[in-house]
Amino acid sequence: MTTTPTAPAPFNRLLLTGAAGGLGKVLRERLRPYAKVLRLSDIADMAPAKDPHEEVLACDLSDKQAVHQLVEGVDAILHFGGVSVERPFEEVLGANICGVFHIYEAARRHGVKRVIFASSNHVIGFHKQDETLDARSPRRPDSYYGLSKSYGEDMASFYFDRYGIETVSIRIGSSFPEPQNRRMMSTWLSFDDLTQLLERALYTPNVGHTVVYGMSDNLKVWWDNRFAAHLGFAPRDSSEVFRKQVEAQPMPAADDPARIYQGGAFCAAGPFGN
Repeated sequence: MTTTPTAPAPFNRLLLTGAAGGLGKVLRERLRPYAKVLRLSDIADMAPAKDPHEEVLACDLSDKQAVHQLVEGVDAILHFGGVSVERPFEEVLGANICGVFHIYEAARRHGVKRVIFASSNHVIGFHKQDETLDARSPRRPDSYYGLSKSYGEDMASFYFDRYGIETVSIRIGSSFPEPQNRRMMSTWLSFDDLTQLLERALYTPNVGHTVVYGMSDNLKVWWDNRFAAHLGFAPRDSSEVFRKQVEAQPMPAADDPARIYQGGAFCAAGPFGN
């Protein structure tokens, strides 16, 4: 006789920052089973709350007091907010660097003990595509954006060591409905696999500060999650079903960063202000 796995008990209130972004809009629906109340936040416009199970609050992550008010009363934080592409340092600074400090300091003050930090593959983007990396491989950020995510991982480590706030830092590869190019055949993370990973990150006990690569079960991958095995993340989707359409695209030039570096085009973005 087989039994159907029971869904984990929902948190009383979860906070999702970056709720107006591409992934934020996807997660707004997918996170509903995990919270009695889902608090949604962004600086950009968001759709109004659909029902009493949602709270929609505008917040600028660079505003320390506003973030402290945002975090009050939540049980766990999924921090997806901030600048999500390469931009001049000054634009990255407020939301991504000051913002992540404000999130952790608010978590400390309000007794929040679990943060899911949306890190990025751009933390290790200057490694070559013929390398296989794990969570202990040296970081090689490929951009100001990648630097900000590397800083966020250090913030997570510090707040666990100092204050016992646990974090799962997810180095998200490329989470889209389907891979858009050859590089993403290795880095693609389906929405279903991302949802599973977030569930494991929220409910797995004793994670300390865990770094996990966010990728689906793709045929050729550059990342090894052996140091995150305790999460029990088992991706089910694969980019292989899209191979024919992706390989119909022109092959990038031999010196194109998209063929050389794991971070792809981010390795060549900028400089800004020249």
